[in-house]
Amino acid sequence: MTKRLLIAWLVLVAGLFTPIVAQKVQKETLQFEGAKRTYYLFVPSVATAEHPVPVVVLLHGSGRNGLSLMDKWKDLANKEGFIALAPDAITPEGWRAPIDGPDFLHELLSVVKAQYPIDQRRMYLFGHSGGASFALYMAMYESEYFAAAAIHAGALRPEDEKIIRLATRKIPIHIAVGDRDQFFPLAAVRATRDALVGNGFQVRLTEMKGHDHWYYDLAPKINAEAWDFLKQQKLTDEPRYIQYAWK
Repeated sequence: MTKRLLIAWLVLVAGLFTPIVAQKVQKETLQFEGAKRTYYLFVPSVATAEHPVPVVVLLHGSGRNGLSLMDKWKDLANKEGFIALAPDAITPEGWRAPIDGPDFLHELLSVVKAQYPIDQRRMYLFGHSGGASFALYMAMYESEYFAAAAIHAGALRPEDEKIIRLATRKIPIHIAVGDRDQFFPLAAVRATRDALVGNGFQVRLTEMKGHDHWYYDLAPKINAEAWDFLKQQKLTDEPRYIQYAWK
């Protein structure tokens, strides 16, 4: 083997074993339906072409942005070896369909999957507050695309029975809420649990004694419990994305 061929071979072999990494939070943008959308991304060092990893899409609370959740998830993502992906809603006030999803989330994941190795059967949702309720809606709309959803401090409305019936798969759901939550009272969250269970869903509800709506101080505990639930869920088939005709 010539010296030139040897060098080329060594470069090729080294490339096969080089992780495709971010290893720090990256702020990125993409164009979607004429708007510039911002998202935050963390990719652990264990993500390689030979080792695709799960991804958790983080949906922030109203009045905040994706970084507010990414800051609370990046250490767990690094420790457990999954990609954390935290988009901004189009306006700080909160999430709205259809402009914020599901098509936007699908496009965002398509962009990230083109760059980093994702286990497509292990794509998850997590949301807090307004993002929690939106995560529930996205889970119903795209129950065969996301493997599972976990939320903190969110609920469906009493009139959302028709949205529950949209789900073509009984997607597993984990809900955490404080028994002193001033925005999503325990009764409303229990009613969401009961409506989902009544329609055949697997739902795990954690009622946090003495806890109110504030997520950030208890985020390590809330996130660890959410991830413990999510990581056990996996689609049995390749993800199927459903497109809707929005009026």
